[in-house]
Amino acid sequence: MNKNLILFLAAIVIAAGCKTNSVSISGTLINPVKGKYIYLDELMSKDVKTIDSMKISEKGTFNFKIEIKSPAFYLLKISERNFMTMVLEPGDKMVIQSYYDSLNYPVSIEGSKGTELMNEYNLTLRSTINKLSGLSNIYRENIKNPKLPEIIQSLDSTAQSYLNEINTYTKNYIDNNLTSLVSLIALYQQVAPNAYVLNPSKDYKYYLKVDSSLSSLYPGYEPVVALHEQITQLKAELEGKAAQATQTGQGTLAPDIILPSPEGDTIKLSSTRGSVVLLDFWASWCSPCRQENPNLVKAYNLYHNKGFQIYQVSLDKTKDAWVKGIEDDQLGKWIHVSDIQYWNSKVVQLYSIESIPANFLLDKEGHIIASNLRGEALQTKLAELFR
Repeated sequence: MNKNLILFLAAIVIAAGCKTNSVSISGTLINPVKGKYIYLDELMSKDVKTIDSMKISEKGTFNFKIEIKSPAFYLLKISERNFMTMVLEPGDKMVIQSYYDSLNYPVSIEGSKGTELMNEYNLTLRSTINKLSGLSNIYRENIKNPKLPEIIQSLDSTAQSYLNEINTYTKNYIDNNLTSLVSLIALYQQVAPNAYVLNPSKDYKYYLKVDSSLSSLYPGYEPVVALHEQITQLKAELEGKAAQATQTGQGTLAPDIILPSPEGDTIKLSSTRGSVVLLDFWASWCSPCRQENPNLVKAYNLYHNKGFQIYQVSLDKTKDAWVKGIEDDQLGKWIHVSDIQYWNSKVVQLYSIESIPANFLLDKEGHIIASNLRGEALQTKLAELFR
């Protein structure tokens, strides 16, 4: 064997054998507050444990050193609302510069690949949130504008495009970083409280990807174990929904609904047999539902005398709001029912409803022949049936 090659291989072995478990985190905070402390916390799935702290110097500098055996999550924290999440690996020598009051958006990061990746994602997410906030400002500025419905429709469309962009970016980010713990964090990002970038049902395969990859790489790491437990539960829930969805698939008999009308009369869905029925789920607080209601009025006026009926189920929170919505949109000609239970209504689970407006078109025997027909799609289908 070539002598130079032997020396090269020996150097690799020595370098591998000397890999350190120590990690250093140092930095400079711009405009520091005198006498304040900075904390280093270990982040688990259900707990945060402070492992070190120090007083920030007058020049805003700080320095921590820890020993770790494998990649893990940590927090650099000044307060409960001012912190930065880090993914640290053995040997990292992280150096950051940040404004004292905004740790989560540092000016610069070096020496920690995982934390740099997280910062990259945070900047993109922050940009999306800012754009959505801009739309909210436009809405508030036009609250008394007579063209508000058209403005809302435009804003909703723009907002959805922003959400689609960050959803696609997040999926690509996960695909490019499946071997890093940053992919786990990406699964649970939000653009607003309880408004997640990824949807566990629609984007299930990405949850599965991250779980599969990280479970094989870090099988004993508590946040990864917790993720695996969540994915196992999610899988069972989705399988249950899939089984339930077969009850509302095309060609199946629509499950019966028995709910009271605004006047207090109990009206069964099955009482509409003999008519082609649009079973529609809506609520007065649902803007897209209200925008679709004129289309329902048009369909009812065109085809009711030919055997068309609407059975509209509300997910409203109060009877007053429900009745006012019916009156304001002039929907009083057809059947209305509700148990005023919002998303806790029994019809939600019965028909596996995840969003509204939602609808099912039933034939004269009560079998489902189509679903989620809106706008011209509903008009076209009814014209076909009543030709």
